[in-house]
This record gives sequence, structure tokens and C-alpha cells, in this order.
Amino acid sequence: MHPLLPSLAAACLYAGATAYQGMRLGQRNNPARTLLTLLGVLALIAHVYTLVNQLFSPAGLTLDFFRAASLISAAVIALILLASQRMPVQNLLLLLFPLGFLTVLLAAFAPSGTAATINENAGILSHILLSILAYGLLTIAMFQSLLLLLQDHQLKQKRLSSLAVRSFPPLQTMESLLIGFIWAGWVLLSLSLLSGWLFLGDLFAQHLAHKTLLSIIAWVVFGILLWGRHRLGWRGHTAVRWTLAGFLLLMLAYFGSKLVREFILHV
Repeated sequence: MHPLLPSLAAACLYAGATAYQGMRLGQRNNPARTLLTLLGVLALIAHVYTLVNQLFSPAGLTLDFFRAASLISAAVIALILLASQRMPVQNLLLLLFPLGFLTVLLAAFAPSGTAATINENAGILSHILLSILAYGLLTIAMFQSLLLLLQDHQLKQKRLSSLAVRSFPPLQTMESLLIGFIWAGWVLLSLSLLSGWLFLGDLFAQHLAHKTLLSIIAWVVFGILLWGRHRLGWRGHTAVRWTLAGFLLLMLAYFGSKLVREFILHV
């Protein structure tokens, strides 16, 4: 099989799922859950198959900028496909399927960075896995906050027939889902930082200092948000602003440092 075929298949399936969901919502109807899930699972299978071939080699794990983005998007989509069987999060797929489409194509066709091959022990690999899951859940929280912002705006404008009002769960449910995703992501981020301290040795070494510092600040931001929600009842725009600030810091920590190192400094 040509190595690009799974990437193209995943991209086509993501595009088809996005078009189907968007068309149904545009007609003010909810998409059939079974069909949407089937399209998503098939796209994810092709995506994961592509990632296995891209990431793993006899020399070790190659996790450059675009492959890391593709891996995190696959993890995010997998989490939401699982969660959608029990929670009202299906509308998030309208944002996540295009993300999968974009990242799978970039990982296949964009120039590779200069990331070193990772051939480390189980501790380092567990740190990487925890980091990816934490970034994935907090990415979901970011998208959830944007949908919450849209729904809140439509309700304040009294557009009761709008897409956000008709198709989304009640506002209180949307806020509860947001806080649930942030709690789960914050716990995993805590474990990621702890595992990094245990297994990486010097977290503030020259090539890790920027990433570590921004990750810790993001951890503090999400922690303050959870405290504010519990003690002060923060919700709505306040919760959204803190979520977006924490997400931006976290993405700068990981992707910002990778972008600079691989494509500017070439280290």
C-alpha cells in the first residue's frame, strides 16, 4: 500500500463527516448518531494507522511538530467519539473533524522538522502519553468554551431559533461539561508535570525551560479557574476567558517551543 493512501483516506472521511454533520445542522436537524460515529471511527482508524507508520521506526519514536499535532488531534477525536456515546458532546465533532482533516494532511505533506528520535525508557514514554492526553482534554475544553460562548451570545440576543440554541444541550449542561473536561485535563497535566520531574531529570535545562515554565503557568491558570468555579461560582465569560488563557499558554509551551526548535533553530 502506498504510504499516503491511509492519510488521504482519513482526510476524505473527516471531510465527509464534517460535510454531513454541517448539512444536517444547517437543515436544523441533528445528524444520525450511528452514521456520524461510523464515519468518525473509520476516519480515526485510518488516522491511527497513518500515525503508527509515521511515528514508529526501528530507531525509536519520531515526534516532530506536525506529527505531534496529528497525534493530539487523533487523541482528542477518539476521546470525544467515546464520550459522545454517553454525554451530549456530539456538536464538538463539527470542530474536531476539520482539525483531524488538517493535521493528518500536514503530517503527511508538510516538511518535517528536526526533532530527535526518542528511544527512552517507560518513564519518559509515560510522561509523553500523559502530556498528550492532558493537551487533548484541555483542547476539548477550549472548543467547548467556544461553543458555550456562542450559545450564551445567541441566548442573550434572544435568537431562540438559532443553531446554537436548538442543537446544543442546555447552558448549564454545557458549563458542567466544560468544567468536567478542565478537571480531567488539569489532573492529567499535574501527573504529566510530576512524571517529567521524576523521569526527565532537569526540567529547567536549556531546551526544556521555556516549555516547563509555560506549562506550570498554564497549570496555575487552570487551577485558579477551578478554584474560582468552586469558591466564587465563576461561569460564563469569566470561565471562558480563563480557559482560553490557559489553553494558549499550554499550546505555546508545547507547539511554540517545538516550532522554534525544529524550524528556526533546527535543534
